[in-house]
Order: sequence, then structure tokens, then C-alpha cells
Amino acid sequence: MSSTQTRSNPFDRFFEISRRGSTVGREVRGGVATFFTMAYIVVLNPLIIGTAPDVDKTVLGVGPVAATTTLVAAVMTLLMGLVGNYPLAIAAGLGLNAFLASTLAPQMSWADAMGLVVIEGIVITVLVLTGFRTAIFRAVPSQLKAAIAVGIGLFIALVGLVDGGIVHRVPDKANTTVPVQLGLTGNLTGWPTVVFLVGLALAVVLLVLRIRGAILISIVAATVVALIVEAAFHPKTWSLVTPEVPKKLVDVPDLHLVGHFSLLGSWQTVGAIAAVLFAFTLILADFFDTMGTIVGIGAEADLLDEQGHPPRVGRIFFVDGLAAVAGGAGSASSNTGYIESAAGVGEGARTGLASVVTGLLFAIAMFFTPLVKIVPFEAATPALVVVGFLMATQIKRIDFSDYSLAIPAFLTIILMPFTYSITNGIGAGFVSYVVIKIFQRKAREVHPLMWLVGLLFLVYFAIAPIEELFHLR
Repeated sequence: MSSTQTRSNPFDRFFEISRRGSTVGREVRGGVATFFTMAYIVVLNPLIIGTAPDVDKTVLGVGPVAATTTLVAAVMTLLMGLVGNYPLAIAAGLGLNAFLASTLAPQMSWADAMGLVVIEGIVITVLVLTGFRTAIFRAVPSQLKAAIAVGIGLFIALVGLVDGGIVHRVPDKANTTVPVQLGLTGNLTGWPTVVFLVGLALAVVLLVLRIRGAILISIVAATVVALIVEAAFHPKTWSLVTPEVPKKLVDVPDLHLVGHFSLLGSWQTVGAIAAVLFAFTLILADFFDTMGTIVGIGAEADLLDEQGHPPRVGRIFFVDGLAAVAGGAGSASSNTGYIESAAGVGEGARTGLASVVTGLLFAIAMFFTPLVKIVPFEAATPALVVVGFLMATQIKRIDFSDYSLAIPAFLTIILMPFTYSITNGIGAGFVSYVVIKIFQRKAREVHPLMWLVGLLFLVYFAIAPIEELFHLR
């Protein structure tokens, strides 16, 4: 088929496949790769919020949370593909779900906590519709956006190494100030580690050789190796998912948690001030975490313009805001864009068609949850290390001779992996940028919205003493 015929195809025009230099095959491979690198959330999210008791000692349950986690991810990722036309998959946000389980649930019912998530999503959606969220995004200097992409690259590489079992936290009983170490004992041991290294080596070699489907091939091959290792040696050190062919392939999803939320219940339970502070924490974390993810994905996919803006950014933010609402309404925690989508971009994904593929796979996984558990972390996470490298190459866009930008960029880059938080890195970069400009007597160069965001991040970083001041802790 000629390029002219391809461009005249309504399907191609809708997703802008040819215009963005992609093909249907690349989009499908990218969607599949993204799904397998983030399918762990179907298992992990239920373990975080499905097992944690609320103030009334009520537990949501692993099975129901797994079903709603998959449902919301499927629906919102499909919307991102069809409305935003961006290769970004959506699912329950890690960090936010832990905040719900460890901070909110002990002080209120799960319905109240999910109501706060719905409020967060509504506020973010309103900010999008008023143009405020997009305006803030455009106010960020382009070099800070490049730093965000680099920081996220290091962050997801660390996530891959941790989830793959290569990097471990040093046990508390160890007499050392070193926070992390190589492997469980300071050395690489165990068959799961072999699976990770096989997957990483294969992904690197195929990438260097420019083989199409490198990341997806490495995930499939490493999964096969994992199945063989499990059958032959039965190691006990898999990170989360034990790779074995399940006896039951199909399971009917339990969706009774959908709609199980109380919009204003938290205000009555913990009081208005506490509810506002909790909502503020959720909003700020979700607001800028997504911004960083969108920049990182767009940079790797070469979809950003000269100012670092992706196409249809308003629509992308709108779907993301709705995802937070849907996550709370479905008792699956706030849903947000996943940086693991970079694995699909690494496979060549450039359009929303990849997200459609990922969303459909999540929809299928809702009925085939046992099958999803075949792929262990050790087989999927090497892709994150490889993509982390690709994203880190954006560092060439930063002018390190200009300290007023280089230092905020540096803080953005290092604090993302070192604090295990995209939001912390963005906040440190924004605040330091504003402060430096003040002392340079160049405050007029700072966009008014950057002043506002810098102030909000100061409140965010000071949230603990503020809570103590109002006796919320």
C-alpha cells in the first residue's frame, strides 16, 4: 500500500499514524509491551488497598479490588487512546494508593477515602476545563521539562532494578548507613536474578541491533525462561508474581465496589481542615506526577514541540482528570498516566492506537486475571531499565553552563530516583528555580504561574508540620 493510500485511510487519519511516523504493527507491539510492563498493578494494587483495614476495620478484599483496578484501567486507557490520541496507559497510581492505605483509611472509612479521590479528580478536571492546568504546563521552562524527562528515566530504571530484585533495601538490622545494596545479600544470587539478567541482556542486544519488537521479544523470552526455571528449581525469591501456568484461566470479575464512595463523608469524619489538606496532597501529587509522565513519554516518542508541549495536551489532561474520578468511584484509588508506557514508546508507539490496544488487553485481563500473573516482575522490568536509558538521553537538551537552570534541573533529576517520587523532583526543581531567580534579581523572568506553583510546592513540602500545627497527626 502506498503512503498516499495509507494517509487516505480514515483509521490512519484518526490516529495520525503515518503523520507521526508510525505503523499499525508498531502501535500494536507498543500497546502489548506497555500492558505487560504495567500488568503488575492488577496484582499489586489489590495487595496495597485490598488488604488494608479502614477505621472501622473493614477490608475491601483482594478479588474485588483486582476487578475494579482492571476495569478502570481498561476504560480510561481506551479513552486516552480515543480522545487524547497519546501512547499513554492509565491505571491506579502507585504512591497515591499507598497514601490511601497508610494515611487516609486509618482515619476514615474506605468510602470516605474514595470520596476524597473523587473530589481530587473533579478539581483537576475543572482546572483542565478552565485552561489553568494547561497554562501551568506551558509556563514551565523547556529545560526544566527536559530535566523532568531525564529524572523520570532514572526513576523508572531504579523501579525496574528494584522490582527485578537487583537493588534491595539494606535490612534494618544491618549495622550500616548504606540504604540500598546489590541483591538480597549484597550479591546477585538466585534464579529470578538470572531471569532478569537474561531479559535485560536480550533487550539491550536487540535494541543495539535495531531489531523491531526488541522490548516485547525480551519480555516474552524472559517469561519463557522464568516458566522453565520455576518448573525445574521452584525458587522462593520471586519479587511478587510466581511464573506458573494457572489451573484456572477464566474468572468472573466481582464489581460490587463500583460506586462505593461517599463524596463528603470525610468532612464529617476528620473535619473540614483535615479533609482539605488531604485533598490538597492528592491533587498536587497527581497534578504534577502526570505532567512529568506526559513530558517524559512525549520526549521519548519525539512528540514534543520546541517548547516541550505534546499534541492535544488539553485532551490528555482532561482524560487524566476523569481517570482520578473514575478511580475513586470504582474504589481502585486515583488513576493516572503510567510512565511504564515508555516501554511501548520504545517499541515504536507514537499514537493513541497503542493505548487502545493496552486498554483492550486490560479489558480481557479482567476475565483472565490468573493468566496475567504468568509474567513475573523479573521478566517485565528489564524493559524499564532500557527505556530509562533512552529517556536519560534527553539530558543533552539542558544547558549546564547556565547555573540558574542547571541547578534546578539537577535537583529535579536526582530527587526523583533518590526520593522515589516524580512529584518531589518536580517540586524541588520548581522551588529552586524561583528562589535562584529572586537572588539573581531576575524575578521578572519568572512566569506568574511559576510563582504560584512554587508557593504550592512549599506548602506541599511543609505539609507534615502544617498537619501537626492543626493537630492532624
